[in-house]
Amino acid sequence: MATQIFTLVGVLIGALTSYFATTVAERAKFRREMATRWDERKLDTYIEYLTCIKEIQRAAMEAGRVRDQGADASDALNEMEASENRRSVLFETFILLSNEQAATAAHTVNQRTWELLRLARIPSSGIAELRTIPLVEALNVLHEAARSDLTISSSVPVR
Repeated sequence: MATQIFTLVGVLIGALTSYFATTVAERAKFRREMATRWDERKLDTYIEYLTCIKEIQRAAMEAGRVRDQGADASDALNEMEASENRRSVLFETFILLSNEQAATAAHTVNQRTWELLRLARIPSSGIAELRTIPLVEALNVLHEAARSDLTISSSVPVR
């Protein structure tokens, strides 16, 4: 009878050990899947936000170039404003998903973008005035912060 009890206890311990090991493995797998899903969402948001900033910059520079040539810059300004509206919405998602370093860098990019928008809206601003805004430098800092947040190593310096 004692051997049967020992056998039963051994089977019970084996079953519990198997159950707990499987549970721990499944939880770890679920956490990895969720982290991957959030990283993918974060990457998509970062790319969309940065694309909007580049669209704003290109449109503002085009408005300056057109003004320097004495032509109407309204098409470029309309494109710039549409991109600014998208950037404003994307920024909220960016802040929700990013870490503190990336959020701080994005705030700086916003400041530089607003300076560029303000200057581009002035009818007398040409491309020379618009180039004085250090937006590219702020974007480089944001790129580095985003890579760090996404744990992407970079040995290539950004210029």
